[in-house]
Amino acid sequence: MLSLKIFIKPKAVIYLCIFSLFFFRNGYAQKSGDFYFDRRGISQNVLENYLDRAVTMVYFLMPEKPEGKRLYPFHQDDVRLIQNIHPKFIGRSIYRWGGEALLNKDSFWDTAQKWVDTIHKFDREIIFQGCLFEIVTKEVDQVQIPNWVFKDFGIPVEERTFIYAKMLNKSGMYVDHWRKGSSVPDISRKETQMWFYYLAASYIKIGCEALHLGQVELIGMNDHDLEYWKFLIDKIRLFATRNARRNWVLLDAHVPNHGMIKNGESLIDFNSFPLRIKETPENFLEGKLEVGYLDALYTKSKGCYSPSGWKCEHLPYLVEFDNYGRGKTPNQADLTTHFVWGWDEISWFSLQKEPYRNKWLSYAYHWIKDTDSYGHLQMPINRMISCPNNSQGSYRANTKSGNCPIGYNQEETIKALWFNNNKQKK
Repeated sequence: MLSLKIFIKPKAVIYLCIFSLFFFRNGYAQKSGDFYFDRRGISQNVLENYLDRAVTMVYFLMPEKPEGKRLYPFHQDDVRLIQNIHPKFIGRSIYRWGGEALLNKDSFWDTAQKWVDTIHKFDREIIFQGCLFEIVTKEVDQVQIPNWVFKDFGIPVEERTFIYAKMLNKSGMYVDHWRKGSSVPDISRKETQMWFYYLAASYIKIGCEALHLGQVELIGMNDHDLEYWKFLIDKIRLFATRNARRNWVLLDAHVPNHGMIKNGESLIDFNSFPLRIKETPENFLEGKLEVGYLDALYTKSKGCYSPSGWKCEHLPYLVEFDNYGRGKTPNQADLTTHFVWGWDEISWFSLQKEPYRNKWLSYAYHWIKDTDSYGHLQMPINRMISCPNNSQGSYRANTKSGNCPIGYNQEETIKALWFNNNKQKK
């Protein structure tokens, strides 16, 4: 019998040791199967692992005064919270809802980069999400267009800013929709495509690996066959293959028609939608979830081929505590509107007493898993509220302390739901 001997040169052994050290120090060993993806895409299992540990943390990557009046002084306690509960997907971490001139300041981008780097030293697998919302204001006229935007669109480079008027629907649809000088941009306009591309690429450059596209049907008011959206999304994905941390970007959007599908393939990696909480008129201020209530997404997410190539009966999705203001009749039940006892969803939630908030989170978490295995609850950590409050206009799940005196104390409940329950396999 012949014996097989393998001879390895000493230099090769050194290279192998260096590679192994890098491999294990950067978290690509045992955990890689749970949260690994690359330029080839993301598996359904890994995607749902991320969605299982998704949170909403508005403004986490932004300066302390992202809207001027609304303060954000609790970054350090949020870092502590992240290290405590171990989220993997941090939604709405950076965006502009109007106030686009802030993008001109280096401090805006430098602050974001600082917090991305801080968290990735703790956990390199965490995904940050930036947002491209259904709003532009006249402040975009102050934002300089970088040369690379012109070049990536095959347009001659010129020295100019974005032009608000060129982003609007030519027939006037949704012009001044939010207020005077604040409109829904039309995706069929080249200027809108360049604006969204600039935002998407800029967020990717600082380390964001996910982008929320907002209310795509409003923005797509003139794009019924999704041609313009596909054009833009293809450009964003191409940019990601060359510039994103893991050469892939996860895209999602609010989908009132249950998907964003063209020729059988979803343009986005997962769907998202508000929770759509149904009031229980017989019990003051209480609410529940129900399949078929208003336009709720439960059991309705469309089947398709994902952008990564796998086929699914239903595309996985997130549901979140949405914020959209207050209704005409606060604290009164009205099952014909999206308001919950007269409030948006996160404001309604913040008005509850602490035991009910904890109980309701557990209820919603388990109800979604039992009702639709493709659905995932995006846990609320930080979001604006519109109800009377003493918490600087925000709901915060943080445990109340000297470092976060306005915390609502859901942090440990979220941690327990994630780690004390067996993960449901798809």
